[in-house]
Formats: sequence, C-alpha cells, structure tokens
Amino acid sequence: MPPPLSALARLVLYLHLGVIVFNLFWLVAIPLGAWRGWSFVRSFGWRALHLASLAVVALQAALGRLCFLTIWQEELTAAAGDTGKPSLIDELVTKAVFWPLPAWVFVVLYLAVLVYAALLWFLVPPRRSRIGRAGG
Repeated sequence: MPPPLSALARLVLYLHLGVIVFNLFWLVAIPLGAWRGWSFVRSFGWRALHLASLAVVALQAALGRLCFLTIWQEELTAAAGDTGKPSLIDELVTKAVFWPLPAWVFVVLYLAVLVYAALLWFLVPPRRSRIGRAGG
C-alpha cells in the first residue's frame, strides 16, 4: 500500500530542505576547504552536482517558474486534502524553505549565487578522481 499523499508531500518538503542545505554547505565549504586544505572540496562529482543544482534553481527563477519541488509538494498537499494544522517541525521547515519575498528578489539572489559558485569552480578547481587510473 503506497504511503498517504500528505506523507509524500512532507517527504518532498524535507527533500527540498535537504537540497537547500546541500547547496549552502558547498557555498561555504569550498572556500573554507580551499583555505584549510580539505581535499573533499575538490571532488569533481559533488562540485558538478552542486553547480548543476544551482543552475537549475537559477534557470527556473529566471524563467519565472516555481521550483519543481514546490510544485510537487503543493500538488501532493492539495491531492491529500490537507487542511489541518501542520506539526511544529513541518511549520519550521516550511518557514526555512519558503520566504515571503517578491519573485524578483529570488531571481537576483539565485543568479548571484550561481555566479559565485561558477567563480569558485575556477578559483578552487575540482579534480577528477585518480582511482582506477594507471599510476594513481
């Protein structure tokens, strides 16, 4: 039996928060890690995923579209007929994810963050893993 739609909506909300935390983590970890000599901040795969994630977010905002995770959550919540009061944790997560600001603020913010992450790509370049290569 599939989980109730309200539980899926909650799962999407928490996934959304996870994506935000992932993106914020790397924005701080990359310059800090470069300064501290942490090799994991040069992981090509994680860095590529980070940059791609930010590019998707910025592109959606620039096109005037909601994030697909927001759309999924809203559709699941509506389909579940959720009208009850959310739990305190759900309410806190919702406030952390959704800010009551005009759309243009998000466009500027997301594009600025994307430019910053792209600069980090060149200032702290990622390295491909040497595992499985001859001599490495």
